[in-house]
Formats: sequence, C-alpha cells, structure tokens
Amino acid sequence: MTNYPLTNISPKAKIGQNVTIEPFTTIYGDVEIGDNTWIGSNVVIMDGARIGSSCKIFPGAVISAESQDLKYNGEYTQTIIGDNTTIREYVTIHKGTLDRKVTKIGSNCLLMSYVHVAHDCEIGNNVIIANLVQLAGHVSIDDWVIIEGTAAVQQFVHIGEHAFIAGGSLVRKNVPPYVKAAREPLSYVGVNTIGLRRRGFNDQQIINVEDIYRVIYVQNSNMTTALAVADLELPKSDEKDVVLDFIRNSTKGIMRGLS
Repeated sequence: MTNYPLTNISPKAKIGQNVTIEPFTTIYGDVEIGDNTWIGSNVVIMDGARIGSSCKIFPGAVISAESQDLKYNGEYTQTIIGDNTTIREYVTIHKGTLDRKVTKIGSNCLLMSYVHVAHDCEIGNNVIIANLVQLAGHVSIDDWVIIEGTAAVQQFVHIGEHAFIAGGSLVRKNVPPYVKAAREPLSYVGVNTIGLRRRGFNDQQIINVEDIYRVIYVQNSNMTTALAVADLELPKSDEKDVVLDFIRNSTKGIMRGLS
C-alpha cells in the first residue's frame, strides 16, 4: 500500500490506485476505497465503508459510524457510496442496522457541509443535498432529487425522483416525483419544470406531469378519487405510471396539496 504520511490507516483496508489521503485521517480495516478518490485531512472512515471511484471527501467527514438507533446491537452492517460522489466538510453518515443492513448513497451525488445521513437511508444517483440537511433513519431519496439547506426529513419518508424540496422544510410525509415542495406544513407548490427541462424532459412529458398533478392536487381533495380519475381519464404515459405507482405504494401518506 502507498505510504500516506501522518495518517492512521489499517493495513487491512483495501485502497485503490491513485488515491490521495491527506494527513490526520483515520481509516479502519474493513474499508474499501475505489481508484482516483481524494480524501482530505481529519476524515474518519470506519468499518463497513465501501467507497467508489473518483469520490471527494472533505475534511472532518465521518463515514460509516455506528448507528444512533438504540436498537442497534453491534450487528455487521455497511455504508456504500457510489462513484464520483462529493462529501463536503463535516458530513456524518451512519451505517445500517438490521432493518436494511446498509446505508446507501449513489453515484454523482453532492452532500454539502454538515449534512447528516442516518442509518438505513437509501439515496439514489445525481442527488444534491445542501448544507445542514438532516436525514433521519430509513429515509429513501430517489434519483435527481434536490434538497435545499437546513431541511429536516422524518424517518421512513420517501422522496420521489426529480423532486425539489425548499430550504428550511420539515418533511414529514412522502413527496411524490417531479414536484416542488415548500411551506409549513410541507405542501405541493407546483411541478419542478425547470429541473425537468434541465434533465432532458420534452414538452409533452412535462405536460403529462402537469396534467397528473392538476388532477391530484388541484381538482380533487380526495386522493382515492384523484387516483381513479387520473388512471381512467389521463392518457397512458411513463410519467403517469411513475406518479401513480409511487402514491399507491406510499404507506406513510403523501404531502398535502395547495391550500
């Protein structure tokens, strides 16, 4: 293994090629780090961490620490981080518990300073989580979600793909795909049109999404009725399938509509 001066790295750790590890960083034995990853000073990477290639981990981050869940009893679990993900200063990421046995963060993600990712969270690809966001345990975040700073997400909440969460939000209910969410209590405030256009959605796809949420959040106050109307009256589309499947599979409830 390459010599990294002033570091504390277990000889059992598996470290890829062209990895940079700055001084005063500690890496435990049951750790794997992919090629071309940069790790700043004063980082702690604990047992169970699996970190992909071309990641950047900034000073003060703690990865794969034991869960704060009082039911955790030392069972073997992991933290898995994909390729090309950036973890900024003082981010904390806790490993899983018996529930999911792993905390996952996808590829091409950005976790800004002071983000906390609790045990058993599952974060998809291309997700941006801004400064001071706090994720409780068992949170699921799908691909391309953006969460602005100082938001807090309650345990077991599911945030659908391409959703946008405004800064300072308290997320207590599931957030469906493609929407913008803001206010207190957290509410639907429109379709994430700008984000969808940036990611290549065409006009017809965006119209499909707008029509779905017009039925769900504007024309109907009863979710069961809204789903039935959307299913029967709106044309078939991939976007409709994604939204309706998400809502039907939500056990925690969906955030409120316009008021």
